[in-house]
Amino acid sequence: QLELVESGGGLVQPGESLRLSCVAHDFDLEDYAIGWFRQAPGKEPCMECEGVMCISSSGGTTNYPDSVEGRFTISRDNAKNTVYLQMNSLKPEDTDVYFCALRYSGACAPEFDEYDFWGKGTQVTVSS
Repeated sequence: QLELVESGGGLVQPGESLRLSCVAHDFDLEDYAIGWFRQAPGKEPCMECEGVMCISSSGGTTNYPDSVEGRFTISRDNAKNTVYLQMNSLKPEDTDVYFCALRYSGACAPEFDEYDFWGKGTQVTVSS
């Protein structure tokens, strides 16, 4: 069964870091774009998601909100069938459920509804 599984979330203090992982099961990620999105917990993905970052099949990256520029990076390890979201200097406003989503076309897009399927999310909480 084709599946994306996110992991790496948790509770951290402001200024700390987390690395989220998005692993593909039963298919290869390398031909597709992967985007990270976030929204408040308790909602179906992704009714009110905000695009965070995306990496295309060719490795080009895009970040969407200015608030993550210089703090978040996205990368992919095709050998491990995994896309990572490295989040540094975390702030309380980064608290959300983070989802990874796949786009068959291989090109990044800013809106969640342009992606073809997604995982169940991982909770990130930044609090002192």
